[in-house]
Amino acid sequence: MLTGRHQLSGNPAARRIARQDVAVAITHTPIAVVGGGQAGLAMGYHLRRIGVSFVILDAAARTGEAWRSRWDTLRLFSLPRYASLPGLPIQTASYPTRDEMADYLERYAECFDLPIRHRTRVRRLSHDGSCFVLETTDGDILLADQVVVATGGHLRPVRPDFAGELDPSIRQLDAIDYRRATEYADDVLVVGAGTAGSDIAIDLARQGHRTVLAGPHPGEIPLPLDSLAVRLLMPLVAHALLHLFTLSTPMGRRLHRRIQRRGTPLIRYRRSDIAAAGVRRVGYIVRIVEGRPQVDDGTILDPRTVVWCTGFAPDHSWIDLPVFGRDGRVRQRRGVACGRPGLYFLGLSFQHSVASGAVLGLDQDARYLLRALSRRGLRGPAVTAVRPSTPRAGPIAATGLAGG
Repeated sequence: MLTGRHQLSGNPAARRIARQDVAVAITHTPIAVVGGGQAGLAMGYHLRRIGVSFVILDAAARTGEAWRSRWDTLRLFSLPRYASLPGLPIQTASYPTRDEMADYLERYAECFDLPIRHRTRVRRLSHDGSCFVLETTDGDILLADQVVVATGGHLRPVRPDFAGELDPSIRQLDAIDYRRATEYADDVLVVGAGTAGSDIAIDLARQGHRTVLAGPHPGEIPLPLDSLAVRLLMPLVAHALLHLFTLSTPMGRRLHRRIQRRGTPLIRYRRSDIAAAGVRRVGYIVRIVEGRPQVDDGTILDPRTVVWCTGFAPDHSWIDLPVFGRDGRVRQRRGVACGRPGLYFLGLSFQHSVASGAVLGLDQDARYLLRALSRRGLRGPAVTAVRPSTPRAGPIAATGLAGG
């Protein structure tokens, strides 16, 4: 909540903007949370709980939009207790559906009156020596003492380099773009046999499509997800995911390396379910031959549609700060950025534990970041300064990225 007025003429960013002959709104807040998905909401809950002023910046038009854009048959792999954010249980009897999760996030934001600014996007995050500067796509500027990047780690789909060599007549899409089986013709190749790829391949095959699933089997949990044994063991499993399989333990580091190589084991479906649905399994797609994908055994496939389920990566291209390693990944320890005090990350894959990228791990990681934020000092109400050089129509907007 932005209240009061304050002259920011002493701030370098404000002075730079004041020299430009453009209409711009400059606002200041103690804490900016970039991303209004589940990670941003979890961080917002804890900030609201201690009474500090902050704003959540979200590019989407509506809370939960990232979930609503996934495929129709998507269900979470967590029972309600482990699919809930802190302070408000999700109201569903079993594994939440896509729409149930989206509606829950919207209710969550309303329940705790979280200060979210929708339909906005941060195009550049920098630091001017005094504070963080978040430049928005509409030209407005947000100044913040501390910033939590909660855009998650699954914003940018990753395809193999040879994907561009496919014949133009073959339709290509990423897992994030898949909606329903009825939108596609027969002869679909799903590349990537992890959780998303297996789910999509089964969905296609059950609707009568000739479906090929390419990639090695990543392993599977030893018991069916809907079994009584899994429900009884879930508290122990959750404890292990949060506290044993972390980057602080040898077993956690081993699991991290395995996931980087092969992905996560199948959770809902098993090898037998894939076979029963009529999905044909093949090995790696290694190259493109005359516009068609070739399997590692030499077989050349002739699909009409290819669905790439070959992973995701974070999109931090808008962060103009020295916090990245040679591999392009954020250098951070438990979400605290290395090299730029006051910058934090939440919702990254294996940020601390194997659960960090899922709803289950957000509360633990957000609490850790809250302590880090507090050590740097949490200030009172946010303040606003607006310097329009020409009349400006409409409300002042700030910006952010959806995600988490």
